[in-house]
Amino acid sequence: MEWNEETANIIYASNDGYAGHLAASMYSLLDNNRNIRNMDIYILSAQMCQEYKERLAGMAEAFHRTLHVVELGDLKQRFDFDIDTRGFDISAMGRLFAPQVLPGTVKKALYLDCDTIVCKSIRPLYETELGDAVVGMVMEPTVYKEMKESIGMGKDDPYYNSGVLLMALDRWRQEDVLQKLLDFYKSCHGRLFACDQDTINGALKGRIKTLPVKYNYFTNYRYFRYSTLCSMCAAYREIGEEAYLEARRSPAIIHYLGDERPWIAGNHNHFKKLYEYYLAKTPWKDTPKQTGKERYMHMWWLFNRLTWLCPPFRLWVSRSMGMKLVDSRRKRG
Repeated sequence: MEWNEETANIIYASNDGYAGHLAASMYSLLDNNRNIRNMDIYILSAQMCQEYKERLAGMAEAFHRTLHVVELGDLKQRFDFDIDTRGFDISAMGRLFAPQVLPGTVKKALYLDCDTIVCKSIRPLYETELGDAVVGMVMEPTVYKEMKESIGMGKDDPYYNSGVLLMALDRWRQEDVLQKLLDFYKSCHGRLFACDQDTINGALKGRIKTLPVKYNYFTNYRYFRYSTLCSMCAAYREIGEEAYLEARRSPAIIHYLGDERPWIAGNHNHFKKLYEYYLAKTPWKDTPKQTGKERYMHMWWLFNRLTWLCPPFRLWVSRSMGMKLVDSRRKRG
């Protein structure tokens, strides 16, 4: 059955480095949403090269979809204060500017991180009513309380992952949400653990609708019991154990969050074959896996297994090493 009600607007943000991952995600989106009659895809480019833009446009055209590239240029120039993304690529901040740079006729959109794979139709997600919320997101309860406290949140306040955003763009414009986000980030001296994600959670507390886990299923969720997640953040109880188990059995959107990435040689990611399958359908199909981390990938696999057996150990490591790992990535960059 075709979806005739409205055009589904999809947003990605990327630079050259993530273009191949974006291609795999976009192909999975196009392949599993052929029943949606009208779909426009917007790529917020952080100085992506012309060749890559043309490759992506060709993919969309093959599915009879329209692709629009919006060039953001040097993102640092969009801030009137110094920022430090703590090792994360600055292109991650591009999603914040979507309401400003997209046409005013685009009143609703679904933002997807480049490191996602869409396994099912996004129609039920896109049709979700946001009510008074300005955005819909999936909770990420594995964030430890010290991180929450740094942005004015309590241990049991819901904290959300920014990899999938159902955005009420018209409301963002009406309420000048972008300025609220920038003001919050500036008040934190432009330096947060998870730059865009912390900014959204801190500035929009109380204005975020909780979406089902299946729409942003992090690959490391497989190693966390539902009871463990509830003990880490009481807000997770509103999801319900059955919905959590359903997401595990049949995720709609997989998010390759964390260190165990499917494009790194030696990884043990449970969902890596899905990424490899869709990447093979794109012009980036012959991209070799990143090497040099094989031993680290095996250690990460053991670490994930240990999480199931002894959750407190994982939390202790996260609190002890999380910030150091992010800062080391920044130094390498």
